[in-house]
Amino acid sequence: MSVESETSSQRNWSPLNAAQRRVFGVLVEKAKTTPDAYPLTLNSATTGCNQKSNRSPQTNYSPDNVQETLDSLRGLGAVAEVQTGGRMAKYRHYAYEWLGVDKTELAVVAELLLRGPQSLGELRGRAARMEAIADLAALRPVIDGLIEKELVIELSPAGRGQLVTHGLYPVDELQRVRERTPEVAQPAPAAPRAASSGGDERLKKLETEVAELRDRIAALENRLG
Repeated sequence: MSVESETSSQRNWSPLNAAQRRVFGVLVEKAKTTPDAYPLTLNSATTGCNQKSNRSPQTNYSPDNVQETLDSLRGLGAVAEVQTGGRMAKYRHYAYEWLGVDKTELAVVAELLLRGPQSLGELRGRAARMEAIADLAALRPVIDGLIEKELVIELSPAGRGQLVTHGLYPVDELQRVRERTPEVAQPAPAAPRAASSGGDERLKKLETEVAELRDRIAALENRLG
């Protein structure tokens, strides 16, 4: 048995359709960002699915749509209905157990479920609102671990501007996502030049500062959104 087949046979999760991904992602997001309002009622889950910020594509699900989706996720063992003493049913996720992830990995997967393919810079800024991710260097091992678990798919080569997405697409949908992914231009090889350790160090420092600035701008845009 190949390593990939063995990993697939050991996992608890299974591919999700678009509605399931949105509802599941909303439950994870709200548990992290608004814990006082979690677990979610049906109406809260519906509002979370259709909100304008941090969602792609935009949706207009009805409560009936969301209820049907919640029931299907319950059947998969990803979601549970909980009794809270009130008259309205509320719902919580079992994402940690179902996906086999830690809290930072779950934040990354949730952002990908809610917005689809993203660059690592965009993903770091957006996931950091749920769990602290200091910079791209801190995100890289999280991504590598999720790739190993088949929960993240690389859509372009590693490097500047790399695009990734989640691995919960059905096979045919993932293929369509791959086909829609634009080519990411890679930096041209540097022209040979005389060695200059001081200049190289300054250039590396400048590149790091620019990357950090881009991350901060992405995070600020996300907060303003």
